[in-house]
Amino acid sequence: MRPLSIFHRSLSSNIEPEASEMAMNTVMCLLTDAEGTPLGSAMYIPHNAGHLQLTNLVNTFLNNEEKLSYSFYVSDEELLVSVGTCMERNSVSVENVLKIVYRQQAVFRIRPVYRCSQTISDVHEGEILCVSFSPDGKQLASGSGDKTVRLWDLNTETPMFTCKGHKEHVLAVAWSPDAKCLVSGDRDGKVCCWDPSKGELQGNALSGHKKWICGIAWEPAHLSYPSRRFVTCGKDGDARIWDFTLKRTLIVLSGHTRAVTCVKWGGDGTIYTGSQDSTIRMWEITQQGQGILKHILKDHAGWVNSLSLSTEYVLRTGAFDNTRQVTGSDEEMKKIALERYIKAKGKVDSPERLVSGSDDFTIILWEPSVSLQPKQKMVTTARLVLLVNHVYFSPNGQWIASASFDKSVKLWDGVTGKFITAFRGHANCVWEIGTKKLKHDLPGHKDEVWAVDWSPDGEKVASGGLDKALKLWKG
Repeated sequence: MRPLSIFHRSLSSNIEPEASEMAMNTVMCLLTDAEGTPLGSAMYIPHNAGHLQLTNLVNTFLNNEEKLSYSFYVSDEELLVSVGTCMERNSVSVENVLKIVYRQQAVFRIRPVYRCSQTISDVHEGEILCVSFSPDGKQLASGSGDKTVRLWDLNTETPMFTCKGHKEHVLAVAWSPDAKCLVSGDRDGKVCCWDPSKGELQGNALSGHKKWICGIAWEPAHLSYPSRRFVTCGKDGDARIWDFTLKRTLIVLSGHTRAVTCVKWGGDGTIYTGSQDSTIRMWEITQQGQGILKHILKDHAGWVNSLSLSTEYVLRTGAFDNTRQVTGSDEEMKKIALERYIKAKGKVDSPERLVSGSDDFTIILWEPSVSLQPKQKMVTTARLVLLVNHVYFSPNGQWIASASFDKSVKLWDGVTGKFITAFRGHANCVWEIGTKKLKHDLPGHKDEVWAVDWSPDGEKVASGGLDKALKLWKG
């Protein structure tokens, strides 16, 4: 580790002098990651050092060839002022060490949305049950109780195609990470494969599941490019891996004793299935094309309703970053997707994290590649005990949002599992993590909202529900 005086000089060179007296003052600080691992020893830094200087310091310590962006926290509050001002506001003695937690930020900052840019009320004849933006941000897909999938042009915010092929309610839609394929699943257990550039059904609806489809996930782009394989899960208790090109089932993953409610395809190739039998199963696909059960995670005491991965944003978007301007050969796109995945994990040896939400009123944070035991069990019990019906990681994997029938969204630390705050007061709302307050209320829907998705570039939100209206929101 370099001498403290060198750090003091390198930081001071980045600070515009406010007053010579203040510039000479120093604060003893200890930088740690979210799990409390110190980034070197405690050190003296200038009293007026702020976000820029701390970011330079972290990049120097971590030997980052590409300078990354970080946010900083003191006692769970984001540090938006100089370290000296922070100590004064919190009445921290200069004799104490100020602990500062650093977190890597997403490659882009979400733009707060606050206005409805488009409302389309008369296209779907039934309630809107699912919406999903394409990875390249050019199209939006919506599935409805009217048995159709609609495709929308996001440049003009107008309908493109009405995709007909289902004979029952469309419950799930999912884009391939290369943005060239779209699949949808319905209440009859059928799966439809679509060419999103033409809105055409590819072949016949695929049969296999005996009951309705609960979830769909694609194989990550850094493992296979162009995209071909995807996995579905159903009420019949099975998960099925399909080949989009061959239009047939490749592997049936059987073993759950009740409905499989959710499925994720991890970056290391592991497939995770959550079930009403209270278990999460981990599956491996061998080189011979067989589905092998690796492990069973058994710590929930109720239905597993939702799963999310800390790398989910980059798994979903593949080689497309927030600029959406990516072109190249298949091998180049696969390489870019791998680089994005590695960066999303954080440190080189950082594990992919999994979070699960259950009817047992708990959320569990896992690191399955490290241990089959929960890293943290987060209990949602307060004065009102209600089940957890949805969990989701933020794009940078640093936060977890959970939704419950107690009409709240709770925010958790995505690395440690520590409870941060609860957001209450719902219609359509945008909340700010830094202030833990409501940023914007988005009124407009006339009935229950059942589907929401945020565009990969962070610029737009789509919502739909019982009023049969699709709304696009912008900043």
